[in-house]
Amino acid sequence: MFQRKTQTAEYWGATFRFSEEDVLHLYETLMDRGVPCSTDDLVLALIDFRCQQEEAYLRAELSKGTLYQPKEDYEIGQRLVFAAFDFAVGTVVEKRAGRNPEHGEFNVIAVQFEGQPHPREFAAALQTPHKLNLDDGRQALLEPKGLLSPAELKETVAADLGPRLAAYLETMAGDSFVQSDGRWLLRGLLADVNIGHLNIAEALIEVENRPLPAQRLLEELHLPAEIPAEIALFSLNYALEHDERFDDLGAAGERLWYLRRLEPEAALVTPAPLRYTPQPYDRLLLSMEWLSLEWELGDEWSEEVVEIPVQAPSVTMVLTYPHRRAGTLPLSFRTRPFFPPGERGRGMVTLIDGRWGRRFNAMVVYERRYVVGLGDWFEQHNVPVGAYIVLERGKEPGEVVVDIRPRRMRREWMRLGRVEADQLVFEMRKLPVSCEYDELMVMDALDPVAVDDLREKLSWRDVPLATLLDRLLPELLKLSPEGKVHSKTVYSAVNMVRRCPPGPIFATLLSSRRYRHVGDGFWALA
Repeated sequence: MFQRKTQTAEYWGATFRFSEEDVLHLYETLMDRGVPCSTDDLVLALIDFRCQQEEAYLRAELSKGTLYQPKEDYEIGQRLVFAAFDFAVGTVVEKRAGRNPEHGEFNVIAVQFEGQPHPREFAAALQTPHKLNLDDGRQALLEPKGLLSPAELKETVAADLGPRLAAYLETMAGDSFVQSDGRWLLRGLLADVNIGHLNIAEALIEVENRPLPAQRLLEELHLPAEIPAEIALFSLNYALEHDERFDDLGAAGERLWYLRRLEPEAALVTPAPLRYTPQPYDRLLLSMEWLSLEWELGDEWSEEVVEIPVQAPSVTMVLTYPHRRAGTLPLSFRTRPFFPPGERGRGMVTLIDGRWGRRFNAMVVYERRYVVGLGDWFEQHNVPVGAYIVLERGKEPGEVVVDIRPRRMRREWMRLGRVEADQLVFEMRKLPVSCEYDELMVMDALDPVAVDDLREKLSWRDVPLATLLDRLLPELLKLSPEGKVHSKTVYSAVNMVRRCPPGPIFATLLSSRRYRHVGDGFWALA
């Protein structure tokens, strides 16, 4: 049975190539619609165009002769169309009786195809069934049943056409097509949004000191009334995203424009304490005990640590040294549900101080997995490394309450790190604390700048994790009368001078002969 090429995955597969006719059709589609179209819209238009092309080709080829079917008889000189050979046309040049007891009486016709040196033979007047026979003949090819629609083709055999089309049109973005937020328009249909309009937008955002949607900015730009609203909005968004002063902080499909110069530097450049370079390690070394501890720590860079999102009213996490130093919170599997959804770029969120009710802005840096803007809040409440931080959902979308577990101020013994001869050494000191904390994680730096310098040196020298642990564990073990140190403490100490999730740390300890696990997550010298 003949199958249309456009109905197959092979047609839309790796060998598919866009043609000048495709581009012209998409150009005309955008011109006729006169509004921005999504990539999906253009994919549907392209699939429909290719299907129509195939139908037109099929009708044109069938008009060149009689459709060959083995059950029919043909005469010398008759022109036949062979659907099985991509509608090749041939002329019957000979005819004779066939001889085959299995098929009864039939004829053999010799057909000469253009460009071939010799004719080919086919059966005719065949009385036995054959797959090339059609009940309705030519009409069955022109109006077949069960064809997939363009929308069905897009979801099945042409499922990956969207990204490929978008990438192809991007190559022509300087000529005809322009794209903004996954929608396309012809460059000639763009409204004139000039530097004066953009200066007004900049001033308005600065005055209101918050991200604004393009629709709000349009109200002050006074573009010509005859420009369709969709074109005006698209044109402004396109102009804003191509001006380096502006940054899109929207999430979940919403576009909100802000000024890069008003954003904290840590939102644009990852703070040094948070810079993480993944390293290979044998994850099979981690038994259920260590995977459970990894899950408990909830590091944002841990592998395969997943949790089903739930609408919990609050979540508690432990503040680590890198985030305390950078004035950030981790965007982990545990904390991510409390912030506006997003995968790329940045977004703004309003944080509410759970102690004083003060509201302040913070920025979510999705790809680099942190929330920046809490440095002043940490200082105001004297929040130490190891403190329990509580996040609660705000009353309005985009609001998050951030709090500590307060208690009466008193002085507590804490680990204090200092740098000596390019080595991080620890001692115990009493420091004032006014919140609850994890005793295994709590520690601080006597001179944070010196620790920063040590971190840079270790990074520049590319010191192996095993070497770093060999330097840190003796320092931590000397603080314990029992001569043992917990895995959480090791994790916390390592992250003072090297950003690292618990998985590689645990695996390195487990594979080392210098240390032995003495139970409950504690380590001692072997």
